Amino acid sequence: MAKILITGGTGLVGSRLTELLTKNKHEVRILSRTPEGKNEFKWDISNNYIDEKALTDIEYVIHLAGAGIADKRWTDARKKVIIDSRVDTANLIFKKIKAQKITLKGFISSSGSNYYGAKTTDKIYKETDNAGDDYLGEVCQKWEQAAYQFEKLNIPVTILRTGVVLSKKGGALDQMKTPIVAPLGSGKQYMAWIHIDDLCGLYIKAVEEDFTGVYNAVSPEFHTSKTFSKTLAKAIKRPFLAINVPGFLLKLFFGELAIILLEGSRLSSEKIAEKGFNFQYKELKEALNNL
Repeated sequence: MAKILITGGTGLVGSRLTELLTKNKHEVRILSRTPEGKNEFKWDISNNYIDEKALTDIEYVIHLAGAGIADKRWTDARKKVIIDSRVDTANLIFKKIKAQKITLKGFISSSGSNYYGAKTTDKIYKETDNAGDDYLGEVCQKWEQAAYQFEKLNIPVTILRTGVVLSKKGGALDQMKTPIVAPLGSGKQYMAWIHIDDLCGLYIKAVEEDFTGVYNAVSPEFHTSKTFSKTLAKAIKRPFLAINVPGFLLKLFFGELAIILLEGSRLSSEKIAEKGFNFQYKELKEALNNL
């Protein structure tokens, strides 16, 4: 049994991960601005505060905290919030771990599948490829740099570059379940995706096994916006409209963040397969039917 501290533990992934870790007999603690449950502890980034009881005998930190990339339009202020909510939180934990000389067995951090940039190409990106030179590439680079500082304390680091998380309890999939399902923009852009239980399985693997380094946390089956929409429409028994939603309308409605809907490349999941990870949901059809 491991003692695990989760940031962002009340969110979509954090809630399910807590459930599965607890089922595996691990002790889970959650950092929250407004703690309510007996396993929740207060933290306040602006005041550099973490309840010390949250850190007592802790062995792993799973860092999921961060403002939603697609929750609001990207103003300059919002862009800063997106980065700071990931970086400043990791920095605060680093300071506390260092000051209290806590010997963590691992720091496990989320990152984004848009690390390689929001672009549509024929390339299949591997973990060794360079970061994109756009805003999303910058977000992910700074996010990961904040995680890698734990290596200075000889703490192993694991980073999961995560695609669209498919879950029955909210998240992106809820937004996609429109009365009529249609591809977006050109329809040719790729959508990196993963079932929430497979993603949680990767976090659990990082706790229970030797699973350090950076990994693309995405399903091995590739889908474009068009093929994803077709599969989704069939799964939820709603009409599929072959006429694409025009890109200019999405830009008008969402502003700059429309780029995450209109562009996307394929990511390789070979590295996690080589580590012996077995997906429960390799195919989109079976993933959606489970949800």
